[in-house]
Amino acid sequence: MPAFLRFLPATLALMLSACASPSPSSRTDAAAGAPAATLRVATYNTSLYDDQDGGLIRRLEAGDAGARKVAAVLQQVRPDLVLLNEFDYDAHGRAADLFQRDYLERPQPGGGQALHYPYRYFAEVNTGVPSGLDLDRNGSVGGEGRERGNDAWGYGLHPGQYGMLVLSKHPIDAAQVRSFRLLRWASMPDAQRPIDPASGLPWHDDAVWEQLRLSSKSHWDVPVRTPAGTLHFLVSHPTPPVFDGPEDRNGARNADEIRLWREYISPGAHAWLCDDAGRCGGLADGARFVIAGDLNNDPVDGDGRHPAILELLEHPRVLRLATPRSPGGAETAQAYAAKGLVRRGAPAHVTGDFGPRAGAMRLDYVLPSTGFEPRGSGVFWPASGDPAAAIADGSDHHLVWVDLGL
Repeated sequence: MPAFLRFLPATLALMLSACASPSPSSRTDAAAGAPAATLRVATYNTSLYDDQDGGLIRRLEAGDAGARKVAAVLQQVRPDLVLLNEFDYDAHGRAADLFQRDYLERPQPGGGQALHYPYRYFAEVNTGVPSGLDLDRNGSVGGEGRERGNDAWGYGLHPGQYGMLVLSKHPIDAAQVRSFRLLRWASMPDAQRPIDPASGLPWHDDAVWEQLRLSSKSHWDVPVRTPAGTLHFLVSHPTPPVFDGPEDRNGARNADEIRLWREYISPGAHAWLCDDAGRCGGLADGARFVIAGDLNNDPVDGDGRHPAILELLEHPRVLRLATPRSPGGAETAQAYAAKGLVRRGAPAHVTGDFGPRAGAMRLDYVLPSTGFEPRGSGVFWPASGDPAAAIADGSDHHLVWVDLGL
């Protein structure tokens, strides 16, 4: 699997001081960053995708307004290590080059000082890659328009759509990265195979089921060499548990995509858990990690199979820390509740606004392992009256960050 790791000359900027508030909502709060002995880790679904192959590159070349807001948020929060979801992949890394050079490394309106990441990981994903199979059972393979994405290994209109990009201020051990993009769903013990409720039979016949890939984009274990030792950045973007039928095939896949990480950090041989290079087994006992991504599953609200995310949150190797929160999320969730869209989750914990039908939910996570000292967390979602709110609408998701003591 080709992966592009860039080593760019730059001097790493030290974080200036500790963030006084657990939820940065303005430039003053977020730009302070984390102290030198603290690692700030973040995830951000950037919505930097395009329906046309190469479309994101063309938009970035032209000066994309949404990308400028995304860069401004990153310049305010200044994470040391960040996963960007929904950033279209291209084989030559052109989009990542443009975003770094023309957006992050140039001060943006409402942002902060230029921000440089010397290291990155940018690799293939399953979205938009034709499977050659009739995965949606409509009687044809591929198709026209948006329908053709249904028969890709992961939904997408061209290979690389909705991709993933890791940016780091610390060296990435590229030779030790593990990708599980090709792992077959059927190889997972007790996989939640979708069932057609009308017939009681499996939704996919055996020939198709045995070929299906579990990851809708990819699952990466990216080892990062921090001053306190190696941190395994476990990143993914499971499929939304919607856009299907009563068989709930996307709900089942979302749950098992989340479960992959739970299995990966649990004791056991896991002979079935083989990466794309043929190495099998989970993460070593005692290894420190951070699980990050838009996991598309709220603990109590929405259409996901909630036990999947709850079991990950409660895993004994996952650090217990205060749930990241924001004033803008609370304001938005409460506004929906006033209109009759009432949710059970805490309003301040939501990480995105998904419109009048879905409302606001918590879908984005940064979950450190035990062994770290938690020093703060937040969601970059300023209240509507805060001037920083002008840059917070570059995506329907909001950046989530956690500070970890080293």
